Amino acid sequence: MGVSPSTTLVVVGDDARGLIDEARRFANVRAATFPLTAGGEVQRWINRSKAPYVVHDHDPLGHVAAAWVEFFDDLATLGTLDLEVDRALEKFERAELSMPDYYVVADPESLPPTWRHWWLGVLPQAAPTRVIPWDATGSESLARLLRTLPTSRQWPDPGPWLRRVARTVPDLAGLGEHPLPAPDPEPEPD
Repeated sequence: MGVSPSTTLVVVGDDARGLIDEARRFANVRAATFPLTAGGEVQRWINRSKAPYVVHDHDPLGHVAAAWVEFFDDLATLGTLDLEVDRALEKFERAELSMPDYYVVADPESLPPTWRHWWLGVLPQAAPTRVIPWDATGSESLARLLRTLPTSRQWPDPGPWLRRVARTVPDLAGLGEHPLPAPDPEPEPD
């Protein structure tokens, strides 16, 4: 499978479909919505695109994200999360999945807390400027957002950071490797 020359955005959030419908109006954007189970067909669609921008709602980490949220909401086991990470990494190796250039998180304040921690804490740890919180109801248009995307390093190889995802606690996500202050030193004995 080839690599797309397009800038790829995955739009997530309650109004993702509406935003993708809006993106279809632009001549330089190829936009579509897909079911979570679409898998390899989405990657082929992305790779065939000649448009400068590709906008869609198929999160390549959708199953990992759902398993992470369910684990921390006490709805799934750590084994389920580890399994989803392994499956995603296998698909990355087979080039059935690729990370988008950007995630656009529409109206993050409206998301449930654990999902908000995933989108704004866990994911940005790997590539901070590749996850863009966006107030879709605000004054900034989707066209302006596309024109002002930040440039930065690409996503790192997903293997190492995805394996750490299961051990990233929601309330501490994004705070660095040592998020808790060091304890006060023990008093010296007399």
